[in-house]
Amino acid sequence: MSSSTGLRTGLQGRSVIVTGAGSGIGRAAALRFAEEGARVTLADLDREAVERTVRETETAGGTAQAVVGDLSDQEVVDRVVVTAVDAFGGLDVLVNNAGIMDRMSALAETDDAEWERVIRVNLTAPFLLTRAALPHMLAAGGGSIVFTASEASLRGSAAGAAYTASKHGVVGLTKSLAVMYRKEGIRANAIAPGATATNIRVDAQGRSHGPGTIGPYVALAGKVAAAEEQAAAIVFLASDAASNISGAILPVDNGWSAI
Repeated sequence: MSSSTGLRTGLQGRSVIVTGAGSGIGRAAALRFAEEGARVTLADLDREAVERTVRETETAGGTAQAVVGDLSDQEVVDRVVVTAVDAFGGLDVLVNNAGIMDRMSALAETDDAEWERVIRVNLTAPFLLTRAALPHMLAAGGGSIVFTASEASLRGSAAGAAYTASKHGVVGLTKSLAVMYRKEGIRANAIAPGATATNIRVDAQGRSHGPGTIGPYVALAGKVAAAEEQAAAIVFLASDAASNISGAILPVDNGWSAI
């Protein structure tokens, strides 16, 4: 951002964790942070994908390392944070980006397995990682945490019951953090992406009630964003250019949320 917009990001040399960094928004954010001179720890379940992002980051002149594992597992969460702190001397920025979609299921169609997995990955995992990161940020006198929420965090017509509930939960977590730790120098914000070109799968059941009901509303999304457009918003919120912004939920949706 600083090289293209003139904004002072203050990210040079900072230690940053990005989850879901093997592809899509996470990969784009990792590369953008590296362009700003940050040192990035990249977490993803897909070893091949996240290691490819590390290579791309290093080829571009950045400093990166990978941690592979399921972020709904406390042991993996602890390993991600310890790896970042040990390698880079602390932790300044956490980007809770990793997530999965549901099947667009309406509540009555949502089985326990779908509900529990979506909530575990989309809401519990960011909670666990943020809880593990906070002591290091508090000891350093501050830090920035950015969540990837969703258009589904702003309305009830963009996804199924499980995903919608999980992303509304992410918004609540963001705002609670912003209030609870504002005096300690912790900033917490979230982006709310609209339709975005990523490899996230939507295994919708075509004849079920949920997809049939949601379809006309999702059609209002309009332009499909590039992952890099979402990444630019993440890096801005994480940076010193947003130093007085906390508790904000930023739609990055080409105006979908304004309809």
